[in-house]
Amino acid sequence: MYDVIIIGAGPGGIFSAYEFSQKRPDLKVAVFEMGNPLEKRKCPIDGKKVKSCIRCKSCDIMSGFGGAGAFSDGKYNITNDFGGTLHEYIGKDQALELMQYVDRINVENGGENTHLYSTAGSEFKKICIQNKLNLLDASVRHLGTDINYIVLENIYKKLSANPNIEFFFNTPVKSIEVIENGYRIHYGDGFSDCKKCIVSVGRSGSKWMETVCDDLDIHTKSNRVDLGVRVELPSVIFSHLTDKLYESKIVYRTKKFEDRVRTFCMNPNGIVVNENTNGIVTVNGHSFEGEDKKTENTNFALLVAKHFSEPFEDSNGYGESIAMLSNMLGGGVIVQRFGDLERGRRTNKKRLEESTVRPTLQATPGDLSLVLPKRILDGIIEMIYALDKIAPGTANNDTLLYGVEVKFYNMEVDLDENLETKYKGLYVIGDGSGVTHSLSHASASGVYVARDIMEKLSER
Repeated sequence: MYDVIIIGAGPGGIFSAYEFSQKRPDLKVAVFEMGNPLEKRKCPIDGKKVKSCIRCKSCDIMSGFGGAGAFSDGKYNITNDFGGTLHEYIGKDQALELMQYVDRINVENGGENTHLYSTAGSEFKKICIQNKLNLLDASVRHLGTDINYIVLENIYKKLSANPNIEFFFNTPVKSIEVIENGYRIHYGDGFSDCKKCIVSVGRSGSKWMETVCDDLDIHTKSNRVDLGVRVELPSVIFSHLTDKLYESKIVYRTKKFEDRVRTFCMNPNGIVVNENTNGIVTVNGHSFEGEDKKTENTNFALLVAKHFSEPFEDSNGYGESIAMLSNMLGGGVIVQRFGDLERGRRTNKKRLEESTVRPTLQATPGDLSLVLPKRILDGIIEMIYALDKIAPGTANNDTLLYGVEVKFYNMEVDLDENLETKYKGLYVIGDGSGVTHSLSHASASGVYVARDIMEKLSER
């Protein structure tokens, strides 16, 4: 019998455990994670013997201690303007305070020499508005993939030093059962019981989360899916933005359909990488703080959010089907020159080799118009020309587009103001709840529920 069981060792689960270790080290806590410990997480793609995704049983990029954020570029956006709707549950002021608290913990654990950027009062806000673009406000702590790893390593060491906190890696949880005075967690051939349970399974746990909600009759509602491409171009094109802002969240509303297209996960001098989500290979980007790991390219995503109404509710299924089409045609991720896309022709190996932009990911040259729906692709092309006005060169022929990039969002779980389900003591946090969509929001939600649990346990 544990006081608390945490399912998932991503940002939400980690910061819950960390809060317990700092404020109530006497609590008996178990953390179940389907992936590896941090030091054993390693993608087999080395560019030599293994050049593309081999679809490991458990993707080390997506699962393990640190969650999908472990090998991300480590951007913590401190804002209520994007990254989730946590503030709608706990209030704007408290949400920001918790994100700032998380930032202090990251700084104390190895991030002290990283930079905190801010878009507030930026001259680029006016330039964007003049070109029908909207630059969202945020403070951004950029750790970089390398420093992010060090921060996670230091946090794990502190958690491991507490004998009351146990980690169970490579132990996927099968189901959650409601029992008298708590919950029973089933895994492998065994089970463990707890008084309180925190579910923090991230976006990659979306399908499992659906089964849990079905089994326990917890109400959910469909969320959105973001579809698009990852753009890679010479870093000098965006350097005037990235040098001052690092991460610029820019939104554009298309002329024809008034769809919202946005930049996401900007990685100055970074690399483009594969991701494996539920066996489907998609694309993402990383960047590093260390000068020796920087490249001459910058990459970022252009995403179009799609919400569906009745009778269709499976937004993730829609995104998966498009990603599967890309995998079918390209064996994984497809890359295309922007000039080829505009001319209605596929990029071939010869044209890619002649490109002035050297790709940082080995992807299959192809034609994204055979994969992405026309409405989404039209919006992306419009956005590229809009960005070209504030960053001339974005719409160059040799700008590379990788596809597809898909951001899956869990259906939104019915939760109260404490992020509790209808079963008291069963919390759902992080991106697995459909409430948060970012490292900072997920981490803040972990701190929030840990404090709520400590308060309630102290009352007994």
